Amino acid sequence: MAKLRVKDLGTFVMTAMNVLGTPLECCCQNPLTGFYRDGFCRTGAGDVGAHVVCAEMTTAFLTFTRSRGNDLSTPVPAYQFPGLKPGDRWCLCASRWREALEAGVAPPVILEATHVSALEYVSLEDLKAHALGGNQQP
Repeated sequence: MAKLRVKDLGTFVMTAMNVLGTPLECCCQNPLTGFYRDGFCRTGAGDVGAHVVCAEMTTAFLTFTRSRGNDLSTPVPAYQFPGLKPGDRWCLCASRWREALEAGVAPPVILEATHVSALEYVSLEDLKAHALGGNQQP
């Protein structure tokens, strides 16, 4: 659950939390990811896909998601989408990550940059089993 903190003369700002219960860290700035394209796997009312799992792309996952009708490899300039390659980090839909997990091709995740709401779709144990160490961006 997000915590409130006081900032700038009494205004309140929501601090997004990760699956470890600490402040959400940046997933990736290059390529710029996140539903809000701010580098963070934050979510909100307009994010029907729940883009909350920070994952490092693999060839197996990119092939899998393309086979499911979501080609993340091909650039789409109209949406400022560069196309992803293995090693890129991206905020994935939690349900797609779960689907990939069930198919045996779940990409590794960065726990510190995965939003707590991912736990509505997958268990912390499954995320930990696929976790990369630390949040050093490539």
